[in-house]
Amino acid sequence: MRLSGREVSCVRGGREVFSRLSFEASSGDALAVVGPNGSGKTSLLRLIAGVLAPAGGSIALEGGDGELTLSEQSHYLGHRDALKPALSVAENLNFWRDFLGGTPSDPAENLAAVELDHAAQLPAAFLSAGQRRRLSIARLLAVRRPVWLLDEPTNALDTAGQKLFADLMADHLSRGGLIIAATHTPLGVPTRTLRIGDAP
Repeated sequence: MRLSGREVSCVRGGREVFSRLSFEASSGDALAVVGPNGSGKTSLLRLIAGVLAPAGGSIALEGGDGELTLSEQSHYLGHRDALKPALSVAENLNFWRDFLGGTPSDPAENLAAVELDHAAQLPAAFLSAGQRRRLSIARLLAVRRPVWLLDEPTNALDTAGQKLFADLMADHLSRGGLIIAATHTPLGVPTRTLRIGDAP
């Protein structure tokens, strides 16, 4: 499986964010997208996820499921945690499992993998910032998809949480998945780097 972008350009609000950007990541690869604030790291992830349309160029996934779009084979984990505060931890995860479709895995195992099984019945509103991030990470496990698009994924995680997430990323890569992450900090797994230039 190979995810590639060719001569990709992004325009937001009439402003060119970046232009003629090319990249490539294959099964087992982690690609760290780095650059100053405002240089387009998040925009690039949103283009790959299909949330935004490129102003030029192309993005394609080769070797995935030919009957599914790239967005249907991707998880996009934004820098904000998409949780419903009134729902319990388990209910939040079940919502995402049902919404995403596909072949789900065991929610109890997913919560245990991020060390939140003890809080399964707790309303998400009571979680700390680090725990909210762990619950968002559990969503990556709820329905397996080969492409993980991660925006500042280690935000709010303490050292133990970063190590736990690094182990989950390493497992995902070992299964043939790929990761593209916008980040200011090391991911804890071997990465290649895609640098986006200074903001205009």
